[in-house]
This record gives sequence, C-alpha cells and structure tokens, in this order.
Amino acid sequence: MVRRFFSRLAARGRSEGLSKKRTKELIELTRKLGVSFRDLTLLNQALMHRSYVHDVDMDRGESNERMEFLGDAVLGLLVNEHLYARFTKRQEGRLTKIKSLVVSETVLARRAEEMSLGKYVRLSDNERSSGGGERASILSDAFEAVIGALYLDGGLPSAKVFIEKHLLDGMDEILAVDEYKNYKSIMQEHAQRKLGSRPRYRVVSAKGPEHERTFYVEVRLGGRALGRGEGRNKKEAEQMAARHALVKLGVIQKTDEPRKKKKSRSSRRRRRPRRRKKEQSP
Repeated sequence: MVRRFFSRLAARGRSEGLSKKRTKELIELTRKLGVSFRDLTLLNQALMHRSYVHDVDMDRGESNERMEFLGDAVLGLLVNEHLYARFTKRQEGRLTKIKSLVVSETVLARRAEEMSLGKYVRLSDNERSSGGGERASILSDAFEAVIGALYLDGGLPSAKVFIEKHLLDGMDEILAVDEYKNYKSIMQEHAQRKLGSRPRYRVVSAKGPEHERTFYVEVRLGGRALGRGEGRNKKEAEQMAARHALVKLGVIQKTDEPRKKKKSRSSRRRRRPRRRKKEQSP
C-alpha cells in the first residue's frame, strides 16, 4: 500500500512538470522527513534557492524566499503555542528568550544538516561549489521554507507534525547545549545592568577564501577590549567574542567554553617524525 502511494505521488509529480529524477529526489526526501505531500511542486519550490532561479533565468518569485517568509510565521506561531502550554509559570520576557534560541539560525541549520536538506536544495553551480549546500543561512531558510510548503499543502496540522518531530522534541537538548546559548544577549544584559553601556563589536580581520572564510571579532566595552572570537561568519565570531568577555568578567565559568576537538591518535602518530634505527655494527 505504501509503495502504491509513492507510485501515485511520482506519477503526479511528473504530470506537474517535475523531471523523473527530481521527483525521485523529492520522494526520497519526504521519506527521510517522515512527511507527505499532495503537491510535490510546493516542496520543490521550498528548495529553490535564488541563485539557481537566477542561473536558469526564472522569475525571482519562483525561489523559496516567499515560502520561507510564510514558514517563519508558521514556525513562530507553533513554537509560541508550545512554549505557552509547557512553561506555564514563565513570564513573557523569558519565553521570548527561549523562543529566539529555539528558532535561531544556528539551531535550524543544525536540524537541516541532520536531515541532509542541503543535498536537495537547488543551487547555482557557483553557489554549490563555494559551499552553499552547507551554509547556515541557506539551510535555515530552506528549513523554514519546507514548513511553509507543508502549511500550504496540508495546513497547520502538517506543519505542526514536522516542527514537533524535527525541532520541539529535541528542545531540552537545545536549551542545554552550550553551543546554542546566546552570549551576545547575556553580554548586553550584563553590560547595561552593571555598567550602563552597550558592548560594541568590530571585525578585526577575515582570513581564507570566500567560501571558507574565518572572521575574527573583538568586543569592546567603555573603550576597553574585553574579548575576541572567531567563527565561520560574523555572527558566530561575535558570539565567541561575547563568550570570551563573559568569562573574563566572571559572569560565566571557563568550563562553559566549548572544548577543542582532540586530535586522533592516528593523526598524532602521522605527525611524529620516524626515528631511524641505528645500524648495528657487524
């Protein structure tokens, strides 16, 4: 029965103008996501990046930008509903902070990465070769666009099933993982409350090729440099700079800083120079 359903879905996808290969890819994705679509063209549009649309000379309205806009609103509504029901004692300000963390670009991109969404996003050749399939902004936008497509295809219930399965069911982990904490927000609150001023962030330098650039940012408070951080984009580098400053100010403990990945034994062995065996005298 399941096979018959997907056969009908494939036939419908081809009748709606999708190639056989693209239809097969989209059906494969629906299985991974655990969702169903009556209209596969909606899912296809949710995965059309503007670089691809421009590259093949399509109208910009065919990209996933409008669908991402809709999905963002649907996501906000359903996450707010969930938080309101779960945290009955929390005030509006605290709920807002939790929501901003749960729907942050970092979290959505990580979830999209876990479901290999970047593999199915249509990008221009240049965008793909420059690492667009792994870029956080593209992945998080695609995640929201898929929500928009689900809403258009099956209403709030379809979008809710997807959001609960791929985001809200892992919310406790999101709130606990150090990597997801909004250190810029903590830094700003501390600075305004204790010092009556706002922190300023400045890009000190950027190194590497355009598709693998590393940004170095400095955070200053009252004209004094308090911390530095690095990251794959400016936002990430600013978060790391804020974290460094908070450690120096004693607001958070040093143990809150992310641990550096240890090199594997094999890589350490490879780097050690081999010792030559001493020749034994005859």
